[in-house]
Amino acid sequence: MKLRDILHRIPIIEIIGSSDTEVSEIIFDSRKASDDSLYVAVRGTVADGHTFIKSAMEKGANVIVCETLPDETLENITYVKVKDSTKALGHLAANFYGNPSKKLNLVGVTGTNGKTSTATLLFDVFKNMGFGAALISTVEYRIGDEVFPSTHTTPDVLKINQILSEAVEKGCEYAFMEVSSHGIHQHRTEGLHFKVAGFTNITHDHLDYHKTFLEYLNTKKRFFDELNEDAVAITNIDDKNGLVMLQNTKATKKTYALKTMADYQGRLLEADFNGMLLNFNGKEFWTTLTGKFNVYNLLLVFAIALELGFEDNEILQSISKLKRVNGRFETMKSDGGIFFVVDYAHTPDALENILDSINEIRTKNERLITVFGCGGNRDHEKRPEMGKIATRKSTLAIITSDNPRTEDPAAIIKEIEAGVEPQNFSKYISIPDRKEAIKMAIKFAEPKDIILVAGKGHETYQDINGVKHHFDDKEVITELWKAMSK
Repeated sequence: MKLRDILHRIPIIEIIGSSDTEVSEIIFDSRKASDDSLYVAVRGTVADGHTFIKSAMEKGANVIVCETLPDETLENITYVKVKDSTKALGHLAANFYGNPSKKLNLVGVTGTNGKTSTATLLFDVFKNMGFGAALISTVEYRIGDEVFPSTHTTPDVLKINQILSEAVEKGCEYAFMEVSSHGIHQHRTEGLHFKVAGFTNITHDHLDYHKTFLEYLNTKKRFFDELNEDAVAITNIDDKNGLVMLQNTKATKKTYALKTMADYQGRLLEADFNGMLLNFNGKEFWTTLTGKFNVYNLLLVFAIALELGFEDNEILQSISKLKRVNGRFETMKSDGGIFFVVDYAHTPDALENILDSINEIRTKNERLITVFGCGGNRDHEKRPEMGKIATRKSTLAIITSDNPRTEDPAAIIKEIEAGVEPQNFSKYISIPDRKEAIKMAIKFAEPKDIILVAGKGHETYQDINGVKHHFDDKEVITELWKAMSK
């Protein structure tokens, strides 16, 4: 592709060399440079890409996009100076791949909890209705029936455009993606054209990265601020910050809620471990999903599908066929009558939601045993809060290790224990080894008791000192139960 076509509508401060240069690929990692590649020098949090311009040219890059021109320029290289190379990267990628987001109905879902579930449920709903779609989520990337492993909640903007371009080539009409705060902050959604944007909720999370809750909130809000006039922004107004998301958006504003009057109104009529009877905008239907948080997720799915032009009966019929998202309120029942729930809940709000959902369903004759931990090298503030919530809302809480990463699991557990209220001191024990913690929960449990194993959900590993060890909560539960039942 010619450089001049890739530079379409990108504000350029200065260009040295020819815009007729042929470009074979766009890269922002100098190690991936090859003949005729365009290298974008991005200023990252760890390294400055400008440092590696020479290295990229030595490997064959013939176009350099940067904020600061090198002291010496070469005749056979084209240099493009821009104000912000990170922002420029998004538009360069979109142009290079033919602006695929404009050829699809692209939907972005952001918030602290529910992003993965909502995006995945949307994909499944549209698949049930017979449409080709793409999914970009924490768990996996999908293009139609093809599944690819996920690397980030929001991949880099080159990868996003590559996936969307392939989706267009394969005849997809819709694409659904999680939009993380990291992705927004790092301009990974720059240059994408969203048809609909949905907000789930916002609670304390990722403060290791954003430093303050206000910064985290404003980052999420920026996603809506940057929407075009032809987009639709749908927010949860039961969340106290829901309307904040709509304050400065140019998009059409819509709301959904269970407790407040909204454009899209939902009601939970009945619930048990097998599913829920719901009412959305006056229409009753049954779903095998359960938990109040899933009512919000499904209501947002319903709202988005309606905004994309579908009839309510068609949407609800498709929703009623949905299966549970991997690692989200997944239930397993042992032949001994113990009921297991595996869930990804790893924030205070998510943990409280899953515990409340279980407590609303159980008759109180059964005990609720919760196994949970907190990830290492992440937000420290949420640890004591999760300790307080788990011990307050469980019969017994077993505090254990999650993904300790480079932290000492015992130190993480100590921070969790700090939040336990005095009246609940007798309601918890701490077992750093996660497998042993699950084993202890099974030992404590009696028939009809409920064991919640929270924090990892779909993950199949434990990250310990930079090494990912295979660990799947569902596999471990099955293995332990079989061994202990002999």
